[in-house]
Amino acid sequence: MSSCKNLEGSFTVESDTCKYTEDAIISDYCYETTVVEGNTVKPSTTKMQFKTERKIGKTGVMLVGLGGNNGCTCVAGAIANKLGLTWETKEGTQKSNYWGSLLMASTVKLGNDRHGNSVYTPMNNMLPLLNPNEIVWGGWDINATNLGDAMKRSKVLDYDLQTKLYPHMKDIKPLPSIYFPDFIAANQGERADNVITGTKQEQMEQIRKDIREFKAKNGLDQVILLWTANTERFSAVEEGVNDTAENILSSIEMGEAEVSASTVFAVASILEGSTFINGSPQNTFVPGVIELARQKKVFIAGDDFKSGQTKMKSVMVDFLVSAGIKPVSIVSYNHLGNNDGKNLSAPSQFRSKEISKSNVVDDMVASNRTLFEEDEHPDHVVVIKYVPYVADSKRAMDEYTSEIFMGGKNTIVMHNTCEDSLLATPLIYDLVILGELCQRVQVKKEGETEWESFHPVLSILSYMLKAPLVPSGAPVVNALFTQRCAIVNLMRACLGLAPDNHMTLEHRFESTLAALSADEPANKKMRLA
Repeated sequence: MSSCKNLEGSFTVESDTCKYTEDAIISDYCYETTVVEGNTVKPSTTKMQFKTERKIGKTGVMLVGLGGNNGCTCVAGAIANKLGLTWETKEGTQKSNYWGSLLMASTVKLGNDRHGNSVYTPMNNMLPLLNPNEIVWGGWDINATNLGDAMKRSKVLDYDLQTKLYPHMKDIKPLPSIYFPDFIAANQGERADNVITGTKQEQMEQIRKDIREFKAKNGLDQVILLWTANTERFSAVEEGVNDTAENILSSIEMGEAEVSASTVFAVASILEGSTFINGSPQNTFVPGVIELARQKKVFIAGDDFKSGQTKMKSVMVDFLVSAGIKPVSIVSYNHLGNNDGKNLSAPSQFRSKEISKSNVVDDMVASNRTLFEEDEHPDHVVVIKYVPYVADSKRAMDEYTSEIFMGGKNTIVMHNTCEDSLLATPLIYDLVILGELCQRVQVKKEGETEWESFHPVLSILSYMLKAPLVPSGAPVVNALFTQRCAIVNLMRACLGLAPDNHMTLEHRFESTLAALSADEPANKKMRLA
């Protein structure tokens, strides 16, 4: 009987398709796809090389919304893990971890041993990856509260842990941020005591200056920006305002009303050559920003952290449709009491969130024309309410009604209590780690002489995002398993390894099973050093 082993130490690929140099891992890879033309199906193979730089430069991350629940929890978590802190709760002693992080806490199947046992390794063991413990953290917030007091205000972490972290957090203060009241709820005005003044152009120049100074002060090789601040209302996309790179730069200079704070941050980041990731649902990346990122060859990614209810939805609907069950009604209700919930109580900001939550099922529905006619979709309703008492402990309730065999109905009801910031914070780590890796990976197709980087719109980060931003002409994929496979198989390609196809043919035939059983079975849960 086969079992699982875990490979926790470093490993080397011994193959003609993978070469290690002092600076890079270079792999030969055959990308195999299937082309469908009418009723003809043709296999297609593209030969290419992957080059992954092995050295990780000293990295700084600047969070927009540093003093919010996600921001201060993110910094606190990294400090706690770096110091190896433990703390007491009524359940006993707890120790720091990165659970909830795809890259820091999950494993991937590497292959099989000679007995047929599956061998798993931590995902962060696949390639050289940035460690959150080594990141230099900084950023901006419209509220001046230091991170120690912001951590206390958020009430996310256990009291004993807060006490141990406070001396390390109290001297971290957010830089003044951009505050455009028209884009966030009016109830946020009471927090806005740490804002940049001047024209939109002057504010953008200040952000650029902050990035340069942060980089120089800390001796950084690279800086990544991530928006974890308030959800903004959608910006109107207007010809002559934000539809081209030239127009968005001109609009910032002219102080156009439809240029949001998040867009100003994104433009400043791009002009400084820093990757910008949007963790909120608003349309930060108007067409002009995307064009600017392409012109400057700077990575951008978004939108909206996928942490709780929507992540479950991207699993549940994928399961139902893949099983030949037709979801016809999806009703999602949630209430929360943190500042995110307070901001979302305003109609314009809720609408941004509603859009990002509602589109998550589209690709899965469109994949099955046996169940759904063209342009047919399930009824899909999303409700969010602000209930201060529950604070960061968000409640999500979902009802999935489906049509099944011979006119039958099936209803699944789910209740999910989400510690909102404790689910979102690991996504911040993942987005930064994977975004940084993409800066070190290049591809060269057979017959070409130049290495090519990823498209500036980093769709490979979609696993962590509700409303994935993709390059023009590329499909949007929301199914969680598919998104995860893309990340894992990209890492395998960088090592010259074939995709994990789950066929496990070695366990499907008597001849191969007999050969495996001839060897002594390995013990279950065995770990390899």
